[in-house]
Amino acid sequence: QVQLRESGGGTVQPGDSLNLSCVASGRPRNLEAMGWFRQAPGEEREFVAVRSRRGMMFYADSVKDRFFVSRDNDKNTVYLQMKNLKPEDTARYYCATHADFWALVGGESVYWGQGTQVIVSS
Repeated sequence: QVQLRESGGGTVQPGDSLNLSCVASGRPRNLEAMGWFRQAPGEEREFVAVRSRRGMMFYADSVKDRFFVSRDNDKNTVYLQMKNLKPEDTARYYCATHADFWALVGGESVYWGQGTQVIVSS
């Protein structure tokens, strides 16, 4: 069993930056892929970014060049640095993990965090 806990959300203005963190605890074995998804009100959850244990990354087109995903494997932690935030980035951001990189990109995750809210508004 793996527990994921996100932190770092908040309310910011357009153009601002925000950093999210997610720590895996419990029995975090084989955290090959760790990543982020988001869900805006009334919308389906969508993929944001994922990073493999060895450093391979993949991003949604909507966040490419603005968001950066990093990991500290020793701390079982994944981060999401968000720059030049836009109102359309407003959503609840969820951390997820999977033993298979592309399965996580496709949204297949047994483990999900509770999410952290990000609001981008002027």
